[in-house]
Amino acid sequence: MDTTNSTLPANDADDEQRIRELVTRSQEAQIDPDVLPALHTANLVLVNLAGRRLFGREAFASAMAGALSSPLKDIRTSLEVDDIRFTTPDVAIVSLTKTIHDERSEAQGSSELPSVGVLTYVLTRQGDDWRIALAQTTPVR
Repeated sequence: MDTTNSTLPANDADDEQRIRELVTRSQEAQIDPDVLPALHTANLVLVNLAGRRLFGREAFASAMAGALSSPLKDIRTSLEVDDIRFTTPDVAIVSLTKTIHDERSEAQGSSELPSVGVLTYVLTRQGDDWRIALAQTTPVR
């Protein structure tokens, strides 16, 4: 499903396109510890699929670097935008479906976490760009 509900007429197709491009960039940068954190605000709040909560872009960058130096580096995700809602001209809530692809071998201890989650981004406009201020993933069992 890929629906968009704009609740404010001031937001246009350009904003929606920029948001979709941000989602694509975040998916493509999931193994790039220099690029992915930069797509988030400095005061980011992130809750991952396992329920780990991180406060701030620096904490996220540190956790990401640690994960990429462990067997977690073999886990990839794909994102599908389900809905975009503008709460103000500078804030958007994006609902996504997150599919987890665990490519670790059994020797590395593949996860018992579900392979699908629902992901919510709260985005804020910074200049002409959008940044992720909150990322919350809820497992779907």
